[in-house]
Amino acid sequence: MNFGKLVFAQLTQHLPLTTFRRCVARYGGEHKVKSFSCLDQYLCMAFAQLTYRESLRDIEACLRAQAGKLYHMGIKSRVSRSTLADANEARDWRIHAEFAQSLIGIARRLYAEEPFGVDLKETVYALDANTIDLCLSVFPWAPFRSTKAAVKLHTLLDLRGNIPTFLHISDGKLHDVNVLDLLVPELGAFYVMDRGYIDFERLYRLHEAGSFFVTRAKSNLKALRRYSNPVDRTTGLICDQTIVLTGFYSRQDFDTPLRRIKFEDPKTGKRLVFLTNNFVLPAITIADLYRCRWQVELFFKWIKQHLRIKVFFGTSENAVKTQIWIAVSVYVLVAIVKKRLNLAASLYELLQILSLTMFERLPLDQLLSNIMADDFQSILDNQLNLFD
Repeated sequence: MNFGKLVFAQLTQHLPLTTFRRCVARYGGEHKVKSFSCLDQYLCMAFAQLTYRESLRDIEACLRAQAGKLYHMGIKSRVSRSTLADANEARDWRIHAEFAQSLIGIARRLYAEEPFGVDLKETVYALDANTIDLCLSVFPWAPFRSTKAAVKLHTLLDLRGNIPTFLHISDGKLHDVNVLDLLVPELGAFYVMDRGYIDFERLYRLHEAGSFFVTRAKSNLKALRRYSNPVDRTTGLICDQTIVLTGFYSRQDFDTPLRRIKFEDPKTGKRLVFLTNNFVLPAITIADLYRCRWQVELFFKWIKQHLRIKVFFGTSENAVKTQIWIAVSVYVLVAIVKKRLNLAASLYELLQILSLTMFERLPLDQLLSNIMADDFQSILDNQLNLFD
């Protein structure tokens, strides 16, 4: 008797498997592979992400305990930790990177009209990097400091839906600003970044491509004010100026005027100085755009807390990148399902429920639509507040 699909199978049916097979064929992922296909590898690793498994042994024990349901999950081979380890070690991580990019394309179309806090039609990206500390003796290919290894996740986040549109994984030594060389500027888009990305030669490339940037000025910026625009000081704005760079090298790298906006945060009293090449938007909107940059920090915090990217199942560069890209694709997959089923619950709430119901046979929309934010809030309201 058919009791319906497993929750895991209902979730993975939103995956574009034709695209996945095309990625596998492009990088020869199943060359001389007799069993345990690339799809089996992906599904096992996705299961580990969704159910918070901590090791390969953990994955093996859980899936073998449900051996009778593996076929219905889409896993056609017997799961062994050694086989999974070999697959992560040998099969090209670019398979999963390219597949994740295809999922990102689907998610961006679904979230194209999503608001993000600023009334702006143009696409707005937040660019930042986050470091994951590793042991140097175990991960010697990722040097960071003399006694420590690390990998850096350089991420370009589309603020509409918080979808990572670009992700570059490097060792800890690569400076953040070098990632600007890898970006393909989008005409009319805004790139919001902190002052670690100030390199006027690279910023000028964005300007020449018709893109806009918003960043913070460094304290030693050498510039000459051309003229000032009136501002409403009740909003926290101090000045809105047109400037030209006067530093010897900066003037050669960026020889056109820039806009400098000084803003005092009314809550903290902290003064911030912004630089942008956009002269059309109101000054307060530029300040609001930079405030939205904090969403990329929350994204890094979220994925570190709720996805398995701090503890790795393999030690090689290929295994680490494979795990990170599969984690990103799982994050995007849940975001796609959330939008397609029109669910009000947050991604955190969805992941918590999915982690406990992978082997249930309830309809996915029925299972997830019963999660109401008010129910979670009522639980939180009963908790003691430690900071009163």
